[in-house]
Amino acid sequence: MSAVTNPATVAQCLRVGAGFSQGDRNWIVEQFATLDARLAAFHADATELEVSVKDRNARGQKVTLECWIAGRQKIVTTSAEEDLRAALNDARDDLRRRLNDAKTRQEPRHNKHVREIGRPEAESAAEAATVDAD
Repeated sequence: MSAVTNPATVAQCLRVGAGFSQGDRNWIVEQFATLDARLAAFHADATELEVSVKDRNARGQKVTLECWIAGRQKIVTTSAEEDLRAALNDARDDLRRRLNDAKTRQEPRHNKHVREIGRPEAESAAEAATVDAD
């Protein structure tokens, strides 16, 4: 896997939407810090996160976390937890799961030929084995 020169982090990519103020942003970034490891596989300039809350601190509040990564479908997670911290954590955990699922779907599992395409050391080893077999 090639290293990303400017890896995405929550601090770089997060926008606060409706229901939150810029003053809430640092607290939310702390809550979402565990997403950094998953986001690091993507370029910061091609990744956006937005969190919003409807009816904050009221019964039936709804937290929405949206994630846009260039070349992929938008991912939207929501939580209706009554506690704001719990709702943020629920939406964050769901986003992490969905990013993991998306990554797993894109990686070949059982097709050795597809896995080795683009890996020069694997191609060199395969060619060497073919030459040795002759």
